[in-house]
Amino acid sequence: MMQLVAYTDGACSGNPGPGGWGALLVASKDGAVVKERELKGGAPETTNNRMELLAAISALEALERPSKLTIVTDSAYVKGGITAWLHGWKRNGWKTATRKPVKNDDLWRRLDTAQARHDVEWEWVKGHAGHPENERADALARAGMAPFKPKR
Repeated sequence: MMQLVAYTDGACSGNPGPGGWGALLVASKDGAVVKERELKGGAPETTNNRMELLAAISALEALERPSKLTIVTDSAYVKGGITAWLHGWKRNGWKTATRKPVKNDDLWRRLDTAQARHDVEWEWVKGHAGHPENERADALARAGMAPFKPKR
């Protein structure tokens, strides 16, 4: 059976500051990699959380047809938001439990829409801990940020 995993990461130089996101999509069958796809992008003035969200959104939006996949992120913000907080935010009119507007609600709404057509399992891994695919996603995020960083 084919297995699809998207490893996602965001990076920022300063927070806010120039930022980048990266996603590594890996399709495997019987434990052997069949296909990989690398995605990356960035913005001149953003936050780390926005880049983490855009990495997951971009991975989901890149899939041409509804798919079953696992998204692996090192962002507790993304995993917590999508698996635990999103339902309450929507129920409360995009307000937090303390009645404040949800930060990055534009991207949370986009992520909610992007994941709706897929069967997604969310997994958290510790960042910068030697996880090979997470390190590749981090490298893609840094590459996505590079065009927006001031030249020294």
